[in-house]
Amino acid sequence: MLKQRIAVLVSGGGTNLQALIDAQNSGTLKSGELCLVISSKPDAYALRRAQENKIPCVVANKKTAVSNAAFEHEILKALAQYEIDIIVFAGFMYILSADFVRRYPDRMINVHPSLIPSFCGEGFYGLRVHQAALEYGVKLTGATVHFVNEVTDGGKIIKQKAVAVLPGDTPETLQKRVMEEVEWVILPEALEEVCAAYAQKNGA
Repeated sequence: MLKQRIAVLVSGGGTNLQALIDAQNSGTLKSGELCLVISSKPDAYALRRAQENKIPCVVANKKTAVSNAAFEHEILKALAQYEIDIIVFAGFMYILSADFVRRYPDRMINVHPSLIPSFCGEGFYGLRVHQAALEYGVKLTGATVHFVNEVTDGGKIIKQKAVAVLPGDTPETLQKRVMEEVEWVILPEALEEVCAAYAQKNGA
């Protein structure tokens, strides 16, 4: 079977990217291949992870882009150049336009650090999500992998997994547990499912 070509969009340390690299190396990710990493920041540590694993990198610098349209144009140009089939948002800190999203229906996925529909949507990212979960007093939290559509965190859910919120948790300890026990597990699994389904749909 022809492997689907995957691009991973990042903005920071790239821990979820590393989980995908590990999944590819272990054979968990077998229906797709990591072919491109696009970073919104030139100094993102995720770029080093990609380079160490010989994955091509492109920087689409949000801060120096003259407009959002120019920023998106740089991303689209890279996606076309590398003939990308599937796009993964892995700690990518920017919301792309509806016009961009419509170009890749059911081919863009995101991992969000809560059990959607809780603690999601605009303004909920990073530690803010875990802070909100603690303030609300939930006993379970987790992460969700979902398709990306025009609504922030509003696409169809692909995979979810829960973990317990423990007494004495801080946003930082909760974030670490959610990443290690949930995000790094379900993101590679969901990506494999999406790649396999897309390949089957297109007769690859």
